[in-house]
Amino acid sequence: MATLTAWKFDSPEGAEAAVQKLQALQKEQLITIHDAATVTWPESAKKPKTRQLHDLTGAGALGGMFWGLLFGLIFFVPILGAAIGAATGALAGSLTDAGIDDDFIDETRSKVVPGTSALFLLSDNAVLDRIKERFPGDHAELIHTNLSNEQEAALRHAFEDTEAKPAG
Repeated sequence: MATLTAWKFDSPEGAEAAVQKLQALQKEQLITIHDAATVTWPESAKKPKTRQLHDLTGAGALGGMFWGLLFGLIFFVPILGAAIGAATGALAGSLTDAGIDDDFIDETRSKVVPGTSALFLLSDNAVLDRIKERFPGDHAELIHTNLSNEQEAALRHAFEDTEAKPAG
């Protein structure tokens, strides 16, 4: 089963660096990336820049409309025209079925601010202990996952050690 996770990084470059590491891990068959998108928000920018990753195996699993709707709801990025506005409520309601509700939107909006970045990842078959080794000193915060409570606790535990260790 694919897992949707959202990660916040403490710098505008953090999400892009994570993507590069994950792409290398995918080549080593330590994770399967179905789709991903990043949000980069430089300190001086008024709005974040969003990007769907198209160069991944299985890319397009969620599609541009999904990412556009999600980022539009979170960051008020004006990507939906007035003609689509009436359908937005129904589409937003369908996101709730995937675990993306008002709490997720509010939490993401409050954490991904100027000077930060975020990675939204649809993945499968992750070998967490091997992946953890590739992110020493990276300060990534898990904002959202559709994993069970037990799986989420294991994921948080796998990465909490890297956050506690000083860099260098």
